[in-house]
Amino acid sequence: MSYGHDIYTLPPDLPRPVDDGRARHLARTMLPSIPLEATTGERIDLSTIPGRAVVFAYPRTGQPGQPPLVPDWDLIPGARGCTPETCAFRDLAKDFGVLGVRVFGLSTQESTHQRELAERLHLPFPVLSDADRALTEALRLPTLTIGGHVLLARLSWLQSDGRIERVWYPVFPPDRHASEVLASLAG
Repeated sequence: MSYGHDIYTLPPDLPRPVDDGRARHLARTMLPSIPLEATTGERIDLSTIPGRAVVFAYPRTGQPGQPPLVPDWDLIPGARGCTPETCAFRDLAKDFGVLGVRVFGLSTQESTHQRELAERLHLPFPVLSDADRALTEALRLPTLTIGGHVLLARLSWLQSDGRIERVWYPVFPPDRHASEVLASLAG
């Protein structure tokens, strides 16, 4: 059965998430050495990435024609918008590259689901799977528990040589976040 939910467009009445303080501890934190499976087939340890990188973490991506994780997904602040956010980072990936900044996506979804996303959206950057939540727990990243699944709350960070320099949390609206990050790095 096909589901008519458009995962590429945000509804106009999307609820705004509030800053609950759960990401305040992240700035200036050294990343732990935890290799994560990437959509490229390799294992990537963010702590070893030289120079600057942006990591955007999101709850989960939907699949065309499939229902959301729970019927009220659109009503959960910060849940909806993973695909539009990912597309925005994809569309600006070259601009990040010009600034010498690598881009990584991150979620607690399994790599098989993420690979489908990477292929469908033609992503020029790796998406990392923290399905066992090792990085999530080590960094105490904010999470959402929805439909029995522990998902990352939407946030991004700028890291330099393995240290988090800046954190964006909460992220809203998700489809304009990549532009916001790029503008702050360029300016």
